[in-house]
Amino acid sequence: MSEQEPAPSAAQASAVFRADIVVIGAGQAGLSSAYHLGRLGLAAGRQFVVLDRNPTPGGAWQHRWPSLTLSTVNRVHDLPGMQFSEAVDTSAGEARASEAVPQYFASYERRYRLPIYRPVTVKVVCERFGRLRIETDHEAFSARGIINATGTWETPNVPVYPGSELFKGRQLHTRDYRTAEEFAGKHVVIVGGGISALQHLDEISKVVDTTWVTRSEPRFREGSFTPEDGRAAVALVEDRVRRGLIPGSVVSVTGIPLTPALQAARDRGALKRLPMFSEITEDGVRWPDGSEQKADVILWATGFRSSLDHLGPLGLREDNGGIVMTGRLATQVKKDPRIHLVGYGPSASTIGANRAGSAAARELATFLGLI
Repeated sequence: MSEQEPAPSAAQASAVFRADIVVIGAGQAGLSSAYHLGRLGLAAGRQFVVLDRNPTPGGAWQHRWPSLTLSTVNRVHDLPGMQFSEAVDTSAGEARASEAVPQYFASYERRYRLPIYRPVTVKVVCERFGRLRIETDHEAFSARGIINATGTWETPNVPVYPGSELFKGRQLHTRDYRTAEEFAGKHVVIVGGGISALQHLDEISKVVDTTWVTRSEPRFREGSFTPEDGRAAVALVEDRVRRGLIPGSVVSVTGIPLTPALQAARDRGALKRLPMFSEITEDGVRWPDGSEQKADVILWATGFRSSLDHLGPLGLREDNGGIVMTGRLATQVKKDPRIHLVGYGPSASTIGANRAGSAAARELATFLGLI
């Protein structure tokens, strides 16, 4: 099955396609996993297949806001076997990430003839006669093992605050953000202390008045970020998932790099952070001391949750909501070794996803006796 194949007809909807391994998701982690399964000698389309909910290559990158360019995005790490520069002119730093990355992914899929079936949305995965049944919005699939690479983009995290339903202005999440210009003439409250929140703040504060709030004091990082720093940060997140805790983000450990753009934003007074408000009113937000800020827009740059709801029937989570992970790079679910999660926890980065894809492919293929 390939990206060129049409969606199945209604008559085919009850069919069950069998494969040894089903990879769910065709972003960085899914493509890396598929590449390594092929390198291990597994037959594409018969022993393994990749299911992607998007109609075209690019994973979540194709949905990013237009102003996110190659010069401002966190580095897009090369997929195994093919450099980014082989498909995209990297000298064009102002190229939109939402266009350049899908171009790279599409070239990668063609070069390695990856068996990607799209658009297919996985609805639920459940146990069925000793195999894993993957129900989709088209037909069903039956697998001996799964590499789940669904990332986070489809599951925004929007905190619940008193009065949210009363607000007469507009509320949106990072996932829905497009351009700063759409807020012309309005006051925007930006909530969040991560890299996306700071990118939004930098852009929007050039156009309109903004208020920036976070739950905790942001920690900025000056100077270079060394490979040793990166490994140490990933190790801390890996330790959490091996203990069955909810992962947390790598940036919460590393701090936010103080880029020239953010230094400029600080110089113009845009990085004045306020503590988190306690409630939302009809026309703004209010803090515990009674102070208020009128606002037209609340932008929740509060991150995402791992998109794992389709795995719910398998009972992988602990009582605290976490999943105990094992394996060389903490990609294997301890409760069910047939399931590997890539792009989760310590592998929730482009370079981490590559390494996790390699480990998951080999460990799962070995566990299933395919190599």
